[in-house]
Amino acid sequence: MATPNYGYEKRQRELAKKRKKEEKLKAKAERKLLGPGEGDAPPDDEADDDAAPELPPPAAP
Repeated sequence: MATPNYGYEKRQRELAKKRKKEEKLKAKAERKLLGPGEGDAPPDDEADDDAAPELPPPAAP
């Protein structure tokens, strides 16, 4: 039976940590470029997209 290559596994974990850290730094830089409040929440007109559309009131008979 082959023995586990712990060095390889450790290197892969280190690379994954490095990638994750770089992604976080990139996302942080993008948020900084957008400015405060621009990327936090969708505008009000997009917030109701999932809600049922409003129907006009029924016509009087």
